[in-house]
Amino acid sequence: MAGIVIGALVGASLGAGALYGYQTVRRSQAKSQIDKDLANAKTKASDIVLKAKDEALKIENERRREWQKTENRLADREKTLDNKLEELDRRSEKLRAHEDEIDDLKNEIRQIRTRQQEKLEKIAGLKKKDAAEKLMQMTERDIRDDLTKLVAKLQHEAMDDAEERAQTILLTAMERMSSEVTAERTVTAVKLTDDEMKGRIIGKEGRNIQALQRATGVDILVDDTPGMVVLSSFDPIRRQVARLSLEMLMKDGRIHPARIEEVVAKAQKQIDKEVKQAGEDAMREAGVVGIPKEMLRLLGELKFRTSYGQNVLKHSTEMAQMAGMIAEEIGADVRISKIATLLHDSGKAVTHKIEGKHHHIAAELARKYGMDERIAHAIEAHHDDIEATTPEALVVRVVDAASAARPGARNISAENFAERMRDLENVATSFEGIDKAYAISAGREVRVIVKPEKIDDLSAIKLSRDIATKIESTMQYPGTIKVNVIRETRAVEFAK
Repeated sequence: MAGIVIGALVGASLGAGALYGYQTVRRSQAKSQIDKDLANAKTKASDIVLKAKDEALKIENERRREWQKTENRLADREKTLDNKLEELDRRSEKLRAHEDEIDDLKNEIRQIRTRQQEKLEKIAGLKKKDAAEKLMQMTERDIRDDLTKLVAKLQHEAMDDAEERAQTILLTAMERMSSEVTAERTVTAVKLTDDEMKGRIIGKEGRNIQALQRATGVDILVDDTPGMVVLSSFDPIRRQVARLSLEMLMKDGRIHPARIEEVVAKAQKQIDKEVKQAGEDAMREAGVVGIPKEMLRLLGELKFRTSYGQNVLKHSTEMAQMAGMIAEEIGADVRISKIATLLHDSGKAVTHKIEGKHHHIAAELARKYGMDERIAHAIEAHHDDIEATTPEALVVRVVDAASAARPGARNISAENFAERMRDLENVATSFEGIDKAYAISAGREVRVIVKPEKIDDLSAIKLSRDIATKIESTMQYPGTIKVNVIRETRAVEFAK
């Protein structure tokens, strides 16, 4: 057993020795390999350093060459600048010499001009200021005629352009608008359902017809015309109430005084509603807002009013749309123009209640209900008795003439229209001293040209009044007619 242990120890010792020897050999081999790697690394590092030095040397040489070139260019520029400075110095010397020469010449010219002025004043016997004033007077006298002609020419050209532009605006507005016209009347015919209805409308001892006339204020004419009853009244609203009442009574069949009063009250409410609706529709059609309800009611009443063949409400709405187009073209206030035009004839709804001309009445009502003064003025000035002082008032006046005075718009035939124009001209030419007479603006104005050697200024004023008086006494016409007497003196000379 002991032998085995000893053998194991000896084996272990030999193994340990062998292992130590092997490790020693491996370490020496690794060390020699490391030394070789270090030597190689040092060699490579030296090569890299040498290459870097070579590159740095090349870069430095390249930079030195660039710096040398830059220095050479700077030297050349410096030399060029020195040459330019020397050239500028030489030019400055020359300029100073020239300035001295110019100053000498200026002084010499002043002396010469002074001596010449003294000689001229001595010869003319006038000082410089006096001579200048006299020269200006002569020049002004020479060119005054030329300037006058030039101004007249420019004025005529401006008037021609303005007239052409105005015609274009009016024609454009008129050709885009048209309205229906109706025959003027103060009576309304109501068709009966049968001939027996006449007796029922009259009633026993005429009590029904009397009650109807008393409730409506309308004359009811029952004549021999079969199937018709005629309502007559100067108030179109009353006629409409009576017409509607009669139709409701005939439809209901109960006709007696108590029923008549009840039906008339219903008809009045319905007509009031139609009047209000007509005013609102007209305002909406014209494209405006802000009209007081009192003025809207007057406007709506025009639905049942005709004037010289035109329905007044349709005439007003047509005019309002034309006024908007024209106001837009000339730069006037479109809203003011439209509202004033829409309401310009609203006074006709109350002319049977209030005395005065319809345009004055309408303007006062507009002021009463708090409307803009520009609107009131435009309404009041749409006829010739008040001067139009605003563009909007002129627009209302123009569209009123365009809408109401054109041939056919007021149910006047072309032949009657032409005859009235001839009568106007004949009335004017019937006076002594008249050269020519023209009826213009669809008969709203007659323009009379007199002979200046026979009619002086005071006589022209009297002549216009006499012609207007004769027109009033001998002719029938709608609206007003302006008599415009023109006395013109011309001086003509020919250059040969």
